[in-house]
Amino acid sequence: MFKIVTKRQLNEAVTLMEVEAPYIAAKAKAGQFIIFRIDQFGERVPLTIADHDADKGTVTIIFQAVGSSTKALAQLNEGDYILDFVGPLGNATEIEGYKNVCVVGGGVGCAIAYPSAKALHEAGAHVDMIAGFRNKDIVILEDEMRAVSDNLYVTTDDGSYGEKGFVTNKLQSLIDAGNNYDLVIAIGPIPMMKFLSEVTRPYGIKTLVSLNPIMIDGTGMCGGCRVTVGGKIRFACVDGPDFDGHEVDFDELMRRNTYYKTQERERADHECRILKMGEQAETSEQKEGK
Repeated sequence: MFKIVTKRQLNEAVTLMEVEAPYIAAKAKAGQFIIFRIDQFGERVPLTIADHDADKGTVTIIFQAVGSSTKALAQLNEGDYILDFVGPLGNATEIEGYKNVCVVGGGVGCAIAYPSAKALHEAGAHVDMIAGFRNKDIVILEDEMRAVSDNLYVTTDDGSYGEKGFVTNKLQSLIDAGNNYDLVIAIGPIPMMKFLSEVTRPYGIKTLVSLNPIMIDGTGMCGGCRVTVGGKIRFACVDGPDFDGHEVDFDELMRRNTYYKTQERERADHECRILKMGEQAETSEQKEGK
């Protein structure tokens, strides 16, 4: 059992939680993720490690309440417990040897971009950060991102905060202004990462993207998180989640991520038969005093 020690609402739909997990906190690095299971009937859900504190023994996760599991997690409070919290999983983001970096986050992807920017900043790199949102109401982590970057550029689609426009336009303008980046990290919706990779391609700027395909076990055994990179099959959970954005087949990834949209829409109105059987069995055992 893993205790929730801090809970903070970042906006209407996004929650930050600090979870007591000392063994994970001792080994976690930027770019890695955990898989949680809220209770014995819950699904396994991967979340990127947004931050960690080895001295306190805590791991920070930031998530948007969009499905049944994340909505249930958002209902928990400080002092409550999560049944399973496994990690760190995946490979850490490359940070060594880079001097001039631009880290780009889109929406909730800023929660994943933030630890990479922090690690690069601490390693001595010059870090520009672009954070894009639809509007002012959903801006998150502005103070935290500003603290780990030399320049923070906030953009909104509607111009309600920061600069009006898309992160792709801002990155292009920074390149045009003479910023010779030796690395760009792009994290956010798949189309955003695809188009940012196309912005950097003509300049030969190394571009890393963090992929979030369908994932189940997190160990490479189920094959659910397979992606095509450079014409070869890779597994995001063990080979990633960071990959060369110039080699990712984004169109295939988008198609795969929509495979279960119908079932996801139906899930809100569908009572899982297996879940119901498990709950009935648990109730029966409690009545029998087991």
